[in-house]
Amino acid sequence: MSNPQFVPRKQELQLKSENTSLFLKIIIGIAVFIFAITLSGVLAVDSMITNWNKSILGSVTVQIIPPSDLNWEKSSAAALAMEEKAVEFLRSVNGIIKVTPLSDEQLAELLNPWLGDDVDISKLPAPRIIDIKIDTHANIDFDQLSKDLATVAPNASLDNHKLWLNKLIAFADGLKMIATTILFLVSAITSGAIFYTTNMSLGLQHSVIEILHIIGAKDTYIAQQYAKHMGIIGFIGGIIGILFAIPAIFFIGSLASAIEGGIISETSLKIIDWLFILALPLFSCLIAMVTTYYTVKQTLKKML
Repeated sequence: MSNPQFVPRKQELQLKSENTSLFLKIIIGIAVFIFAITLSGVLAVDSMITNWNKSILGSVTVQIIPPSDLNWEKSSAAALAMEEKAVEFLRSVNGIIKVTPLSDEQLAELLNPWLGDDVDISKLPAPRIIDIKIDTHANIDFDQLSKDLATVAPNASLDNHKLWLNKLIAFADGLKMIATTILFLVSAITSGAIFYTTNMSLGLQHSVIEILHIIGAKDTYIAQQYAKHMGIIGFIGGIIGILFAIPAIFFIGSLASAIEGGIISETSLKIIDWLFILALPLFSCLIAMVTTYYTVKQTLKKML
């Protein structure tokens, strides 16, 4: 007894031969490229905000300006005396974990990018800086603390970075809102391209679809064929977009890391962020399949 011959099933709708496949792959590839770049920007901004919170939250700075009505030697001595009183007072405040007055060497290192190596900071009326670490769970009234500090050291000013941080967060939130809008527009444009391409294909396949209906084929069967075909196109287009996007993301990251001392260098992408980006071809495949399936179902109801 001979083995049975298995004949592969042939699809009734010749979708692979349509010229729109290449067009859609290019459109989806470009969309995924833009989507990946924008998504990496959104994730990087989130990382930047997290790093800011870690480095700034729980940190307070006290600055003591030397008196301007004295010569530099007396002015520096007066600032140093106020620093000692301020440190003693701050260490007695509940909620403050650590009080660290910066040394002349540390101050020189901070001012070096602006003043250069040849400037002797000890001969300048440079402000005294005190770094304070606070308990993030402590309920400290910074306005009252600033007033109490001023009575101890009149030239001392308290900066809890909250105003500066809030401005940065507002700026970052604005960038995220713009990026989210871009993501929405890219998704809408891609879905629109799939919608119109599918409608055009349904018009070309009108006679074949009529025959399929005559022999008993349901709209769901036809929609599934279209969805499978478009899903493959969406995945291939997504792969093409990702292959171009990954080098671009690394290039943009290298430009950001080259900015020394800038806040942009605080950004980084975690492993889970890269997983989201690398999953975009699956996302484009899903979008293509869902859009195509419901487009075919709704169009066939009106067509036949």
